Amino acid sequence: MFQSFVFEEASSIITAITVITFLFLAYLGASEIAGKHLQYSKFWNVNANSGSSSSNFLQGKMSSKLGMLILYAPACVMGFASFFMYPDGGTRFMLLKSAVTIHFFKRVLEVLFVHKYSGGMILGSVLLISSSYFMLAAVMIYIQHLTLQYTEPEIDLKSIGVLIFLVGISGNFYHHYLLSKLRGSKEKGYKIPQGGLFSMVICPHYLFEILGFVGISFISQTSFSFCCAVGVALYLSARSNVTRKWYLSKFENFPKNVKALIPFVF
Repeated sequence: MFQSFVFEEASSIITAITVITFLFLAYLGASEIAGKHLQYSKFWNVNANSGSSSSNFLQGKMSSKLGMLILYAPACVMGFASFFMYPDGGTRFMLLKSAVTIHFFKRVLEVLFVHKYSGGMILGSVLLISSSYFMLAAVMIYIQHLTLQYTEPEIDLKSIGVLIFLVGISGNFYHHYLLSKLRGSKEKGYKIPQGGLFSMVICPHYLFEILGFVGISFISQTSFSFCCAVGVALYLSARSNVTRKWYLSKFENFPKNVKALIPFVF
């Protein structure tokens, strides 16, 4: 059944890359649950440690705006570059390149013009996330290029994938916009988010980001893209869970009925 909607695997090396990528993303999620957070947003100053000079270098702080730009810009450039690297390939390949590029370009624009910042980011986490996004974009596009020599899957998911992707990026942007309106121009503190799905879950922007990656995986229909979507879902589920716990610890009036990620469920 699985083979009816997934492209044939190009090689055992691609299979290994797919498995390693999934395990890496799952590990990041498990680390969040264990309290070892990637150091950005509310958790930018946790896990601080002293040690070797290289460790101290990676613990260096940078501004949130610069850090966030570094997170997304390389993957965004990779997306745009893919149109020149692989100019042909048909409808599915064009949709995949477009979706990946739009996703990261939107994030760059939000970093520059939408988000309001407090705190900072730690260099080690910035480099880890940035390189991960870049590799995810590059490998996903390259694997899609390899599928051009294979027969299309029996079940075509790319149309519904486009719809899910558009819902995902639209909902993600809307809730990022609502978050940006919580603070005045000079305010740095956190507030309980309001509006949209924030009345039901504390991280609806994560929920819609997951939908965006699910949409991309449906457009792509490769094992790698599906594993990326599941891996991202695992990580963001863990991150949303610890974020909810953070709000519960900081705000006595935080509504207990607000879930972490999925309304009424989790």
